[in-house]
Amino acid sequence: MTDPKPTVLVVDDEENISALVRMALEAAGLEVAVANSSATAITAVEDTNPDMMVLDVMLGDVDGFTTLSTLRERGIQIPVLFLTALDATADKVAGLSLGDDYLTKPFSVEELVARVRALLRRVTPGESHRLICGDLTLDEDNFEVTRSGEVIQLTPTEYRLLRILMRNADKVVTRAQILDAVWEYDFSNRANVDTYISYLRKKIDTEGQDSLIVTQRGFGYMIKSHP
Repeated sequence: MTDPKPTVLVVDDEENISALVRMALEAAGLEVAVANSSATAITAVEDTNPDMMVLDVMLGDVDGFTTLSTLRERGIQIPVLFLTALDATADKVAGLSLGDDYLTKPFSVEELVARVRALLRRVTPGESHRLICGDLTLDEDNFEVTRSGEVIQLTPTEYRLLRILMRNADKVVTRAQILDAVWEYDFSNRANVDTYISYLRKKIDTEGQDSLIVTQRGFGYMIKSHP
């Protein structure tokens, strides 16, 4: 029986932001719940007991700082990452004095996931972050990729591309999902997904090895958990 995935509650009244955060965290292998107000967030925390919360400061009903203060008064001590467009020093100080971390919009999806994982490690110490597909291993803590014990040198973009495939092993990842996870907000310079898949194949599926990366024409790509 596998251990349950950590659950993250995302609280943001901007649907496009909460959808982006949800997709990124689910691609990282986490369970995600969403609330769009302070009131629904407090209810969700008390009812579902998530492992941590990504909390927007500028909510429509009650601000995030007050929301967290209410939860703390009720004895709820889960880690919180504040997410907001505010970047003034006073707001950062307020966020860090109440919560555990602070990220301003627009944000890097890669950085968001890294910060969420760092906070989750506080409540799940010793958790391993190794992704394995057959004889291919990706160590998320050391940014190292090996196949049959041999280290594979990848560029940062190739590494991010491989990681989203391995986090969704045996599932088709669409080109749109890959673009959002790998190239994030860089809409003007988004590279061709097919080209980078080709680069990755040359390093992962070398001659004499079983092919792990599969093309699902018209949909996207998948990596097999076993050859």
